[in-house]
Amino acid sequence: MITLSGFLRCRTPEESQTVSHYLPEHQQLSRAEAGCLSFSVTQTADPLVWRVDESFTDNTAFALHQQRVAGSEWGRKTAGIVRDYKMSEGYDYG
Repeated sequence: MITLSGFLRCRTPEESQTVSHYLPEHQQLSRAEAGCLSFSVTQTADPLVWRVDESFTDNTAFALHQQRVAGSEWGRKTAGIVRDYKMSEGYDYG
């Protein structure tokens, strides 16, 4: 299992509005991808910071997700927003 967690750190209210505007479709498409176990992006108490938590079955599923995102409207519109992520690989014993 591949997990990614961290934050989108917007520098301006306009960047945060961009996240808010394009997020619903991005979440819907991401959750529908083969191998996506969970996908959550939520605004924190700081309106410029968004919490990101994703998990995928394996490296292949995660790589395909990244490839789709790179070519998506979300990817283009949010490219300049700072991403502060940590990735880990592990097993789901649940």
